Amino acid sequence: MADATNRPVLRVNVVSATSQVWEGEAVQVVARTTEGEIGILPGHTPVLASLAVGEVRVKTVEGKQVTAHAEDGFLSVANDLVTVLAGEATLSE
Repeated sequence: MADATNRPVLRVNVVSATSQVWEGEAVQVVARTTEGEIGILPGHTPVLASLAVGEVRVKTVEGKQVTAHAEDGFLSVANDLVTVLAGEATLSE
């Protein structure tokens, strides 16, 4: 997938057990896992990781940063699709 400038992008979904928290296109995702912090860029190899309590930072294609606080759950990366499935997740201001 690519944006209007033809640069590769990620499709990102951040969901909690009860709701969709954020969805959109991004150029970078950074999350805290139980093994440490991980950065995801377009073309990343497939990953399945356990989330640690902390922030998930998303740099959108517009250059904005979206930050969500996530507790428990998993991070999945495959085919430029990043899914954060957390027991609890809320957008930070």
